[in-house]
Amino acid sequence: MSGHHCGGGCQNACCLKIQDLSVRFGTDTVLDKVNLHLHCGQIAALIGPNGAGKSTLIRAILGQQEYEGSITFSTGGKKESLRIGYVPQSPSFDRGDPMSVLDLFRCCISRRPAFLPPTKALRQKVLDCLANVHGESLIDRRIGALSGGELQRVLLALALEPMPHILILDEPLSGVDVEGMTLLMDMLDELRRKLDLSILMTTHDFSMLEKYVDTVFLLQKNVLHAGTPAQVLSSPAFRGAFRMGGGDE
Repeated sequence: MSGHHCGGGCQNACCLKIQDLSVRFGTDTVLDKVNLHLHCGQIAALIGPNGAGKSTLIRAILGQQEYEGSITFSTGGKKESLRIGYVPQSPSFDRGDPMSVLDLFRCCISRRPAFLPPTKALRQKVLDCLANVHGESLIDRRIGALSGGELQRVLLALALEPMPHILILDEPLSGVDVEGMTLLMDMLDELRRKLDLSILMTTHDFSMLEKYVDTVFLLQKNVLHAGTPAQVLSSPAFRGAFRMGGGDE
């Protein structure tokens, strides 16, 4: 792994900083003074038990949830407008749905009416997008006929248009077999190296963390522990959060 670890205050690298972020629903505090620092070129995993606030934090970063505190993005010490690519947890499609991968892209990235045939230029643009995930062969496949791993690749290609600063994936390993998980994580590793992307993913599958992830944030209302996968997964905080034997109650 070769993510930036940005000593000296991150003067020469881009980063996302979340400081003292809190979210309350009435009298219920869902997130309480969350602090999180994500550097470009890193893959980070956000983990925690159900109800820990992971989805709420993602919505806050996406601008879909009101919060207290601050979320800032900077490059070389200069604040910039943050572009985020987002891959939601795999939506379900009717197996008989005639929509193709090309049709999906046409609806999302083109103003040309979907009932008109695609231009050669538009088809080439979609092929270029799919090339980022080695998915050119999927362009004419029906969305409903894709495997879980293939669908994740298509959604990932869509999230990279236009190219974001940060890529957020919600449970990308859900519904994907072991071979598909490895292919997807290899692809994310390639993208972060090639494009210097910050990648933040939520997951309940910890088997891939040590090989691919730079930093793990253990969340349960606030960040209980942050560090390498080995450090977090072996910590008392992790055992306590997931109610494992020997953890702090």
